[in-house]
Amino acid sequence: MAYRAASVLAAGASKYGTLWGRGYETFKNRRILSVSGVGEHATTYLQGLVTADLNSEPSAPREEVMDSVHALNAKSNGMDPGDVAPEDEEEEVPVKFTKKLRAATFLDHRGRILTDALLWKRNPEGAESTTTEYLIDVPDDTGDLLLAHLKQHKLRRSKIKLVDKTEEITSHAVYGTLNAEGAPPGYLAGMDPRHPSLGMRILSVGTNILDTTEGESERVKRQQHFETLMNNFFPSTPGTYSVLRKLAGIAEGTEIASRTALECNQDFLNAISFSKGCYLGQELTARSQFTGVVRKRIVPVMIVDTEMEVPKPWVMASMIQELGTDEGMDKIFGLTGEDGEKKTLELKGYIPPPLPKISAPGAGSIVSMMMGSVASPDHNPQDDSEELNRLRVQGEKLQQEVADLAHPGASIVDKKDSRTIGKILSTPAPGTTVILAQMRLDRLGLLGSEHKWSRTNKILIGDSDKEYRFLPFLPLWWPDIDPATGKEKEVVVEE
Repeated sequence: MAYRAASVLAAGASKYGTLWGRGYETFKNRRILSVSGVGEHATTYLQGLVTADLNSEPSAPREEVMDSVHALNAKSNGMDPGDVAPEDEEEEVPVKFTKKLRAATFLDHRGRILTDALLWKRNPEGAESTTTEYLIDVPDDTGDLLLAHLKQHKLRRSKIKLVDKTEEITSHAVYGTLNAEGAPPGYLAGMDPRHPSLGMRILSVGTNILDTTEGESERVKRQQHFETLMNNFFPSTPGTYSVLRKLAGIAEGTEIASRTALECNQDFLNAISFSKGCYLGQELTARSQFTGVVRKRIVPVMIVDTEMEVPKPWVMASMIQELGTDEGMDKIFGLTGEDGEKKTLELKGYIPPPLPKISAPGAGSIVSMMMGSVASPDHNPQDDSEELNRLRVQGEKLQQEVADLAHPGASIVDKKDSRTIGKILSTPAPGTTVILAQMRLDRLGLLGSEHKWSRTNKILIGDSDKEYRFLPFLPLWWPDIDPATGKEKEVVVEE
């Protein structure tokens, strides 16, 4: 059953967009691996194995620019162009990121991803200690692979210590807040370095927690202590991260294993340094960045029935791809009057992207309306019960169909020419038909000019012969894409 839109209401405004609703969860599918050593030994060891530069401070995530055209049109449902104006800007909520937490990926000797990870850096014995420890928070499905990889590259005389601390340290997340400062004693806290909409990441590390909590094991004691601490401020929302990261377009663990870092958007997520020294797998990553063309990337894709009405953001995107920016904007907003003169649409120099740019909460709201969880803003209250029931039944049937077909590795085939245009990487986000897929950028209208994405597309999934429609969208943390390279478009600063 589709979740309620109330669970994805905005929880604050910042230069990073709207946030998910308030809540917390304890991860049961994460591994915590420890690499420690005196002085710089741990840093030197990991510096040769990760894509991030551990000798420099992590960069803050890219600030978002709201997609004014799509957001306004989705809300207004056909507003006259004279009434269209930028929304009043809310007061920004400052976001502080800790220097002790960063995103990174580990590559094999071919330059293919072993796993993504979050790296915490700390002095476990106190600020005066000369010991440095990295706590590697990694998806459970790639934990054993990473541990074996770390052991393989640990020299016999290396002055580092490798330990699996999964049973000693617990990992948590808190949603709907931008304040990660002032963590209680025994906890490490920081906003997710990939993007703050993914929540605040927390590790329970202090021994003081074990002394004050009853439980059968260390993990149980830490989980109970965290839950007791959080229940006074946030509701428990287990499973939120699984939905949130897929709506935000972020794949992880085995979903990205054996793929290249750029195809998995690690360059957009601050997980790669292109200026650091040598590291394992660097050659392919550097070559892709400086000389190659990125032809495939991971994007979130909503699967819908061909009989469903296509939501307005995708209608607009299709028009812009088909007609071009000027003619598309003219047709969308009716800028040409009866006298033939063009009206001016003031949108702060905004150029619409070729696909909708949508936040995770925004995508959640659209899914909820399409699946009948909530009524659309322009619904007729008198038709509410009958229409919503029809949508719910239709939505639940579609969710089950997509869940049965959308297995990792299944192909997405364009019915028009029977060509495979993508591979499914994840099962649908719970309660939705949104999947993560590695898609050919040219078939999304993002690379070259031969193909355009159309709102009337028809696809086949896996071995099924039933036709569906795919609605891809771009997370707000994506930069503008260069249609010649499939990489971030370079900004030319005029002197």
